[in-house]
Amino acid sequence: MKSRDSLVRLKEFQVNEKRRQLQQLQMMMAEFERMAKELEYQIGLEEKKSGITDPNHFAYPTFAKAARQRADNLEVSIRELRVQQDAAELAVEEAQAEFAKATALEERDVALRARA
Repeated sequence: MKSRDSLVRLKEFQVNEKRRQLQQLQMMMAEFERMAKELEYQIGLEEKKSGITDPNHFAYPTFAKAARQRADNLEVSIRELRVQQDAAELAVEEAQAEFAKATALEERDVALRARA
């Protein structure tokens, strides 16, 4: 019955690995959101300093244009990470279900051995 014990440990490892991956995605999203907010703040300062808030104006600050583009790219990345997060959450749920099944089988085997 050692194979069941190995199976339980394998499933537990898989659950922990999926949780770790999910946590990494969440940390990346939080970091990207922080960076985007910082860029928005810098854009506001640059626009205030120049007195021009229209990005299509010929004298709009180059730094503000570049920072706005970086912030937009971060927002796209955050949306893509949210899709990955949804998939990772499903993977965690599936791994937890498999772990629960393996644990139940192990407990059943232990109970059968105790009776014998």
